[in-house]
Amino acid sequence: MVRLGSSKGLKQRRGTPADLLVVGLGNPTIEYAQTRHNAGVWVINELVARHNGRLGAGRRDRAESTELRIGHKRVAVAVPKTFMNNSGSAVAPLVRRFGIDDVSRLIVVHDEIDLPVGRMKVKSGGGLAGHNGLKSIRSHLHTDQFTRIRIGVGKPAPGTMKPRDYVLKRPARAERPQLDEVVGRAADAVEFLADNDLESAMNLFNRS
Repeated sequence: MVRLGSSKGLKQRRGTPADLLVVGLGNPTIEYAQTRHNAGVWVINELVARHNGRLGAGRRDRAESTELRIGHKRVAVAVPKTFMNNSGSAVAPLVRRFGIDDVSRLIVVHDEIDLPVGRMKVKSGGGLAGHNGLKSIRSHLHTDQFTRIRIGVGKPAPGTMKPRDYVLKRPARAERPQLDEVVGRAADAVEFLADNDLESAMNLFNRS
């Protein structure tokens, strides 16, 4: 178990901590809402819809968040209002606000170009594969041992475009059914993790 240290200037959680904090990565503004890089946000929106929640933010908040009751667990879900490359500046205050002192209780949901469209993997720690949102979180939390749900968005054909341009484009219409399905399965994985351990989740959801 990796313990997270306190951060100066952030309010300490009062009352019962959340059992999990789930953060979906993406970019703010309507311009980016349907691009591949916002796959993590799509999962949060699915969870909020399933559990009749509503994301909101205070004037100084760097994220929209809410708490959901999933089974018998308190699950905080959030979407940073920062751009992807600065995700850590939103996640660090969220960790403190929701009383997350064990990094395994932080679940980061993000797009993954190294997985085919429609594939999903649950993991803890490991390489960040050049993902700037994950790099920012690692920089702010000083650890990469948080839980991750990787949403496969595929990669561009060789010689067509750079990966950073690819993830900032909308998926092809033919990809949407697969992406809708994997977003649902990712939400299922979060619900499963609320009451089960990481190894069980990996065994259940990491199958082809």
